[in-house]
Amino acid sequence: MSKSSEPSLIRMARADGRDAMITPLVLGARVRELRKARNWTLEQAAQQAGLARSTLSKIENDQMSPTFDAVKKLADGLGISIPQLFTAPRGDQVMGRMAVTKSGQGKAHLTATYEHELLAPNLTRKQMLPYRARIRARDVAEFNGWVRHDGEEFLYVLSGVIELYSEFYEPVEMRRGDSAYYDAAMGHNVISTSQEDAVILWVTSLG
Repeated sequence: MSKSSEPSLIRMARADGRDAMITPLVLGARVRELRKARNWTLEQAAQQAGLARSTLSKIENDQMSPTFDAVKKLADGLGISIPQLFTAPRGDQVMGRMAVTKSGQGKAHLTATYEHELLAPNLTRKQMLPYRARIRARDVAEFNGWVRHDGEEFLYVLSGVIELYSEFYEPVEMRRGDSAYYDAAMGHNVISTSQEDAVILWVTSLG
C-alpha cells in the first residue's frame, strides 16, 4: 500500500492539559509564508513571537512539534488568530489593501431623504460599502416605496434618534449606540425622529 500524500496530524500539549491536533507540514509552510509577507527575518519574527530563533527555524522546517503555547505566541507575534495560521487566504496573493478616510473627506452623495458620505471611495473591488449618512427624512411617506437591494446591511446610530422601518417587522426606535444587522433584500427605510437630523454609519455587503 502506498504511503498517503496527506500530511499526518501531530498532537500538541495545551496549557490547560488537553491535547490539540495540528498538521505540521501545513503549519511550517504557513508560518514561513506569513513571515516573508511581512519582510521579516527569522530573527525579527522570533523576537515578535517571543521564541528562540532556532525554535522558529525548526517549526518552519517541520523539525519539531510545537506546543500549543508556541503556536499561540506565533499567532500573537504575527498579529493573527490561531485558526488563521492553518487557513490560507482565498486566492494566491495577499493584496494588503488599505484606505484611510479622514473626517469629512468622504465622497458626498445626496438623495431626497439621506445625505450620504461614502467612505473609502477610491478603493475598488470592495466587498463592503461603508458610508456615513445624515437622515433628513421625517416620515416614511417621503420614500418612494421600500428601499431594497442585494446583500446584507449593518446600521449603527452615531447621533440622534431614528426609527428603522422594515418589511417584516414593527418599526424600531434606535438611539446613539444602537445597531441593527438585516437582510438588505428586505424592504427598509430609516427616518429621523429627533429634532436634529440623526447620523448613522451604514455598512452594506457587496457579495
